Order: sequence, then C-alpha cells, then structure tokens
Amino acid sequence: MNLDAYFRRIGYDGPTTPTLDTLRALHRAHLMPVPFENLDIHIGRPIVLDEERLFDKIVNQRRGGFCYEQNGLFAAVLRQMGYDVTLLEARVNAREWDSGTPFDHLTLVVQLDERWLTDVGFGDSFIEPLRFDAPDSQEQANGIFRVLHDGVSGVHSKQTSTGDWHDEYLFSLQPRTLADFVIGCDYHQTSPNSHFTRQRVCSQATPQGRITLSDRRLIITENGQRTERDLYSEAEFQHHLSEQFGIVLSA
Repeated sequence: MNLDAYFRRIGYDGPTTPTLDTLRALHRAHLMPVPFENLDIHIGRPIVLDEERLFDKIVNQRRGGFCYEQNGLFAAVLRQMGYDVTLLEARVNAREWDSGTPFDHLTLVVQLDERWLTDVGFGDSFIEPLRFDAPDSQEQANGIFRVLHDGVSGVHSKQTSTGDWHDEYLFSLQPRTLADFVIGCDYHQTSPNSHFTRQRVCSQATPQGRITLSDRRLIITENGQRTERDLYSEAEFQHHLSEQFGIVLSA
C-alpha cells in the first residue's frame, strides 16, 4: 500500500510516527476530503472488501465509501504505519446487543498508552478519536460524545440538544477481521430492507460544518446554520455531485 498516495489523497503532510497526535491529525484529515457515500450500490457496481480494491477506489479514483470501505482502508493504513488496530462489530439503531443487523457497522479501536475509539466511516460523528475506557463525556467541536462498555460489549453515544444521550451504535469487543464483515456489506448493498439500497447519499465534513447530497435534497451546514435545497431532476443530482464532491460516475 502506497502511504504517500494516501497522504496526498487526504491532504496530510504531518508526522508519520504512530503517536496519538498523528492519529488525531489523520482522523481529522481523512474526514474532510473523503465523503461517506453509497453511490456504487445504485449503479450496480459491487463493493468488495479487499484492501487493494478499497485503496484503488478511495485513493486512486478519489471516491468515498460507507463504513466497511472507509474504516477497512483506514485500519490497513494505520497498521502499515505501526499502529495496533482492532476491528469491532457494531450495530446501529439497536436497543440491545442481540437486536439489530449483524455486522451492521465496522468501527475500530487503536491501542496506544490507552485505547481510542476510531471511526472515519459513520458520517456526522466525532472528528477525533474518543477515549475508549473513560466513561466521562468528551466534548469536540461538533458535539459531546461518550463511550461506555463492560469489557464485553458497549455503546457509543452523542448528547442531544436537550442533554439526553442518543446511542449512535452498540459494539462488541470481540476482535474481527475484514472478511467477517462481508455478510453485513452484502446485506447493505443488496437487501431492499437496507436504507443504503433505498436512497443515494454523499456526505462530507467541511471546516465550517457539513455538506450532504441525497436523491432529493442538498443540505449545507455552515457555522451552525443549515440550508436545504430540493432537487427536481437527475441532472441536478449529478451536477451537485460533481460540483460539491468532484465525483463523476460512469456505469
């Protein structure tokens, strides 16, 4: 894997020693130019969980991807840099661990002097890694977060505007491999019950907030101000996909 090409893709020119500061900087840098998107699903292009193919798509083709792709590639990059990375299974919108879709989400834990929850594939979530073994709230520029676990399973949460906690996803601490997530990846790109097959999305963090494109709407958040624009044609969708994200799709 060509790390220099990956660094150029995310615009990173800082230190490469496997420290916490480097991890934080890479996490921030990855989120800005690499969109969370499911566009291949809607043009019938299979998503294959192979590190070389993920690198080619995200780095060489300058595309994005959903959790399996982005965190799969990020884990491979971190390992090549010398980090100790563990892949964890997570389930979104699950109230208990035995509910929800198996292998619904792929998240990461990086072991340094302490453990850090690391996730560049969950859309609008934390910008820098979160302390994994500290139950206190952790404030960042885009929200207040919390990680709780009992050594077997746990939950990552975000504080709402009313001060309540919204569970973003449940996770298991059993270490996994990328191949373990094929079942979830295949489900989300083929099942009519998956929200990824129902609607296209392309969403990316910006220095001022976030920009999101769906089948029906363009949403831009800047400095806390949200504006929405309805889209009325496929041509409009493709125009904004190219203009805002630099993506031009071919079948």
